[in-house]
Amino acid sequence: MNTIRTYLLMGVLTLLFLWVGDLLGGRNGMIIALIFAGAMNVVSYWFSDKIVLKMYRARPAGPDEAPEFHSAVAELAQIAGLPMPKTYVIESDSPNAFATGRNPEHAAVAATTGLLKILAREELMGVISHELSHIRRRDILVGTIAATLAGAISYLSMMARWGALFGGFGGDDDDRGGNFLVVLIVSILAGVAAMLIQMAISRSREYLADHGGAEITQHPKYLANALKKLDASVKRIPMRANPSTAHIFIVNPLRGKGLTNLFSTHPPIEERVRRLEAMERGEHRLI
Repeated sequence: MNTIRTYLLMGVLTLLFLWVGDLLGGRNGMIIALIFAGAMNVVSYWFSDKIVLKMYRARPAGPDEAPEFHSAVAELAQIAGLPMPKTYVIESDSPNAFATGRNPEHAAVAATTGLLKILAREELMGVISHELSHIRRRDILVGTIAATLAGAISYLSMMARWGALFGGFGGDDDDRGGNFLVVLIVSILAGVAAMLIQMAISRSREYLADHGGAEITQHPKYLANALKKLDASVKRIPMRANPSTAHIFIVNPLRGKGLTNLFSTHPPIEERVRRLEAMERGEHRLI
């Protein structure tokens, strides 16, 4: 169901780009916005592992530096049929983890020192299996495509607002004023809609990674117990994370309440745990 939802959301995002592009920027504007957004995100995709690991000052963690972490990744990667990803540790008391890399052959799994301190081995295996599921499903690629389309819509909206501001839509003064208001409203709404769809795609991928991780370990409770512990700990010790990379972490390092949950890149922990516990009870099939 979440796979279908992801494809539907990607389709909606594509249609939104085509509609907004035709309405605000025309064919030339669409091409310029798509090239600009695509160039930025292709670079980010190709060097995603190096960029984000350097951003968080992650250090390589081999069998000598983090033996339990390294051995768990090796064991689970073999079960998942994946090449052994590189392992990294981030110095932070806030417990969290993420996977990055453009494909399974160039992947990395990173965990904070806080996570390695508080999780039991079974819980650690649940977290790692979740990250390996992201790698196996090539979620970095899916996220890059979504970011490119959403970014192109944002560029189109910005171009349209500047065009309307300087009279790029023609007509007399009254028409220009009316056009400007229409363009302003449409461009703002389109930008917000693109952002919400992009975040909804991210949330769908998190559910899929939870499910895929549970299939790797065959014990959904490993990840469910880890998520409970991580959620409680992150609330006490928030992480100083860049908002642009918040979506890659297993739990949202940027805590929000109320309306801010609408803009969250992660589904509610309670719902994720509920689904995993349902899998543990046999209510959802494990492959």
